Amino acid sequence: MAKSFTYKQFLETYPDDAACLAHLFETRYGKEPVCPKCGGIGTFHKLSKLPAYTCNCGHHIHPMSGTPFERSRTSLRTWFYVMFLFCASRNGVSAKEIQRQIGCTYKTAWRIGHEIRKYMGWVDGDRRLGGVGGPIIEVDKTFIGGHDRIGYDDKKVVLGMIERGGEVLTRHITSRRAEHVMPHIKRWVKPFSRVATDSAKAFSDLTEADYFHESVDHSKKEWVRGPVHTNTIEAFWGNLKRGINGTYVWVSQKHLQKYLWEFEYRHNLRREPWLMFQLLMVAFPRASR
Repeated sequence: MAKSFTYKQFLETYPDDAACLAHLFETRYGKEPVCPKCGGIGTFHKLSKLPAYTCNCGHHIHPMSGTPFERSRTSLRTWFYVMFLFCASRNGVSAKEIQRQIGCTYKTAWRIGHEIRKYMGWVDGDRRLGGVGGPIIEVDKTFIGGHDRIGYDDKKVVLGMIERGGEVLTRHITSRRAEHVMPHIKRWVKPFSRVATDSAKAFSDLTEADYFHESVDHSKKEWVRGPVHTNTIEAFWGNLKRGINGTYVWVSQKHLQKYLWEFEYRHNLRREPWLMFQLLMVAFPRASR
């Protein structure tokens, strides 16, 4: 099985806008869509001057409606190509790179990037981690950003929860205090899970919250104690920060969660890289009947 979806395969599968629209139409409505107006089956054909399909009775279907491409004047094939770039890259694709690749304005490139990140987060979704007898869940906080020129602290706090050998889930949180950390852990980590953290005070109530909690004290140079460590989540933080610092340079607090979704998506499909692009191409919202 191929390790990834190649650029050659992309060109063969999506040679033009018509092929992309046909794929989107079939994915969302099926091979033999039923017309909601007349009930006819297989009666739709492509309109010549619009990215839409029409039934013999005159009812129109716009496949891009309800997707990241809605109301976009950028060609559908260009959207697909940028999605391919996001899946082929390990460290993200900046708006400037999108602008260079597809020859659009920076504003258009910026919007395309953010819509794709939101879509990646939606496709990846979230599920609760751990459980009785499950793998250890490592929980940790990190900081994105630094001090600005005036000297104000503009670091953004991110909470991460990762299942060893499994998926990662991140949240941009207000502060590193327990009042902002614990609700997310309780929401996304199942009770009676084994949880490993560092010795931060925000995690001190985990045992009382029905978790089997152990920690390592980094201030005393304790990094590993048997199965207790946070090396897995630390490795994810390393990948995230290299991507942000090297590709995006800086991200705003307002849009940070979108970038987190992007890196979550790649991490959670790291063992099946051939699925990254393929999954995005088949996960479009199904149209209501």
